[in-house]
Amino acid sequence: MRGEERRSAILNKLKHSDSPIKGGDLSKEFNVSRQVIVQDIALLRAEGNDIIATPQGYVLMSPTSHFIKKVIAVKHSEDDIEEELKTIVSLGGRILDVTIEHKIYGEITGKLMLKSIYDVEMFIKKLKDENVKPLSKLTEGVHIHTIEADNERDMQRILNALRNKGFIVE
Repeated sequence: MRGEERRSAILNKLKHSDSPIKGGDLSKEFNVSRQVIVQDIALLRAEGNDIIATPQGYVLMSPTSHFIKKVIAVKHSEDDIEEELKTIVSLGGRILDVTIEHKIYGEITGKLMLKSIYDVEMFIKKLKDENVKPLSKLTEGVHIHTIEADNERDMQRILNALRNKGFIVE
């Protein structure tokens, strides 16, 4: 399969997928190296496709979104990460990213794309298995999330729950 055909097939898979697709899975399916997939994704991005890499794999972002999005500032200990994330997804929210304000580097953002309890559990497992610290460790627990919900009612329920747990920075 030629590069153009492969990239077209990758884009088609991303368009029709309900969940992120791992680069390793794409490399096996198309019988190419992981590096070839990384290059294909870079070329697809250069063509204007909004493809992001998340801890779960590649996702093609929808050009029009009917979801309600909010950027929220939160603060909590490392021990409360799972509770914070599960609170959001259990009330119908999705956590798109996490951002911190670093003294030297400015804003540092990590794409999360967490939308279910399972996603949160896999994220927490990865933190523990890889023995890495979350970005919020660099800012004494203060960080920013972009979250989205299907409607304003769900968003308010999420914000109220986070507020009641003392996570929201006002």
